[in-house]
Amino acid sequence: MSGTSDDTPRATLAEVARTAGVSVSTVSKVLNGRPGVSAETRTEIEELLDRRHYNRRNSPRPIAPLIDILCYEVDSAWAVEAISGVERIARQQAMGVVVSGTNDRHAADPAWLEGVLNRNPLGVISLISTLPTEQIKQLRARNIPLVTMDAGDSPDSSGRGDVPSIGSADFSGGYAATKHLLDLGHRTIGMITGPSDLMVSTARVAGFRAAVETAGLSVDPDLIRPGEFHHADGLAQGHLLLTRENRPTAIFAGSDVQALGVYEAARALRIGIPDQLSVVGYDDLPLAPWTAPPLTTIRVPLAEMSKEATRLLRALRDDPNLTVPRIEVATSLVVRESTASIDLDP
Repeated sequence: MSGTSDDTPRATLAEVARTAGVSVSTVSKVLNGRPGVSAETRTEIEELLDRRHYNRRNSPRPIAPLIDILCYEVDSAWAVEAISGVERIARQQAMGVVVSGTNDRHAADPAWLEGVLNRNPLGVISLISTLPTEQIKQLRARNIPLVTMDAGDSPDSSGRGDVPSIGSADFSGGYAATKHLLDLGHRTIGMITGPSDLMVSTARVAGFRAAVETAGLSVDPDLIRPGEFHHADGLAQGHLLLTRENRPTAIFAGSDVQALGVYEAARALRIGIPDQLSVVGYDDLPLAPWTAPPLTTIRVPLAEMSKEATRLLRALRDDPNLTVPRIEVATSLVVRESTASIDLDP
């Protein structure tokens, strides 16, 4: 196929099909993200559509605009809060919300994608999950914007850097949580992380390491325990940390739910919080002030993130070529009763 100049008139569907040497139905499949077209043909048609300035915005939108939310572990406490935030903003703007769950953080079920293409929403917000390049291309072919919230950079995520993302300042949050414990006199601090392929997790670990090293201490890798941001992680890894010969006097958990697991492990071992163990969580979910004792944690501004994600969808719908860098909103330390000072020379 030969290139065209910028002043080439916008092509019709039939003209694109004729130039590509395929049927109109084949071009329609590419536009609608449907299967049944080889990768080579799909790429050729996509390139031709771009060169001939085919107007992808002609696809009808629902009378009542929709936002599709795709969420990994949709029943988690964090997801519930994030979804509620998007729904609240959407309602204020007279939009509907469709929520779908996925058990694979790096892909969505093909049935979900087909449903999205049929609904033709204003856009998609992906929570704590990424999409493979092919699924992103299918959304773009229909001018359906995609914005991610707290999504991970998986090892195979090359080429996805142009997907707009909303996140929190997790390095700063990890640093602030750890510095708070150091300022209280703690020197043996454990950490329970999240998945290693999530940006939010690796940034919090980096903040933890930076705070420890800035204090002139060495990071003990055995005190950094892996997790998935689940209650079970806090319980299992908390038990391992608290039964060490030189057990930590403080634990920084990667999520509030994880911190509750640490609470349970400490209770089973008859270790008091905060007199014998200080605990810091992350997220500041509504449950944090109601724990016993109330949990010191890092507040993630989910409401602001939800508002920003919804605003981005509208902007991207109006201008599909809009370039948006990753947007980070500030986190803050919320001190409650789960942390206490310790003598530097007991």
